[in-house]
Amino acid sequence: MLKNLVDDELVARGVVVDTSICEHFPYTRQDLYHMAQVSEVKSFDDMLSAHGVGRGCDICKPAIGSIMASLWNEHILDSKHVGLQDTNDTFMANMQKDGTYSVVPRVAGGEITPQKLIVLGSVAQKYGLYTKITGGQRVDLFGARLNELPDIWRELVEAGFETGHAYGKSLRTVKSCVGSSWCRYGVQDSVAMAIRLEERYKGLRSPHKLKSAVSGCTRECAEAQSKDFGIIATENGWNLYVCGNGGIKPRHGDLFATDLDDATLIKYIDRFLMFYIRTADRLQRTSTWMDNLDGGIDYLREVVIEDKLSLAAELEAQMAHIVQTYVCEWKATLEDPKKLQRFRQFVNSDEPDSGVVFVQERQQIRPARPEERLHLVAVGD
Repeated sequence: MLKNLVDDELVARGVVVDTSICEHFPYTRQDLYHMAQVSEVKSFDDMLSAHGVGRGCDICKPAIGSIMASLWNEHILDSKHVGLQDTNDTFMANMQKDGTYSVVPRVAGGEITPQKLIVLGSVAQKYGLYTKITGGQRVDLFGARLNELPDIWRELVEAGFETGHAYGKSLRTVKSCVGSSWCRYGVQDSVAMAIRLEERYKGLRSPHKLKSAVSGCTRECAEAQSKDFGIIATENGWNLYVCGNGGIKPRHGDLFATDLDDATLIKYIDRFLMFYIRTADRLQRTSTWMDNLDGGIDYLREVVIEDKLSLAAELEAQMAHIVQTYVCEWKATLEDPKKLQRFRQFVNSDEPDSGVVFVQERQQIRPARPEERLHLVAVGD
């Protein structure tokens, strides 16, 4: 935000502002995306040799890694991509404050069978993990050591779970209420639509994380207006809201289109998401992207609904490619011995990390605080 304010003020005063993504590429993220698409560039090395200088940095590498994933949907741990990833993507899990990791399987729409709940409980108990229901209607398992991740995920994948991409700049969850199936106020089946959307957009890499929700009536129990794209049921179909945000700077989504049938709703979301991925800056949420978009919501409607730029078919085809090439990243990793070699705490030892210390609280584990660690060491525990 500060950089945008300074840049805008400099431009207003007639000062030329350098919009290069970093010192290695004299281009914006949008420029790099289009060059990669037009020239079918599929690796950072090829992009660097064709359009950059030097060796790259911690700004351009993750940005181009994200572009490669958004365009071609190749596995992030492939040898040509793995060096571009942030810490969390490198091990396909969120690193926590004590160096352990969290495991977050996908629970599409928040709907889960009793048997899968039992599996989550069994895995958490077996590996001594902390469990918590997340704001996205799924179960987070904390405290996994690096070397335990493949074993944990092997049990989860065998039980029918997939990665929830909680570690990536990608779609996280599509939250839902129970909708017309159970609720006396529901006018549409919000659970079925939420599952349909999450299954469609799972694994979609973007400039920043994406969240969604579907509410079965105007009472809005799923809080759809605070999401990057949210859907609220009406008696005639669905209302679509876009570019909401519930984070550090909350923003209500803008009402984009009303009373849409299922097919039109999904078509508009396809176009909206791919247009955002094409044109947003690195690490820019949809809410900030909308605030900086010339013409705002009216221009976005012209692009997505009226096809002002004649891009609709191309955007839909790009999304179709992502949907058709989806593979669970953890399932693919478990089938590749070379990728599994990464998941060792120490290169020259199989011993666990002695620096990881837990204490019991409310019948579960949590990382020990500094003073607790000193006490445990003193008593020899």
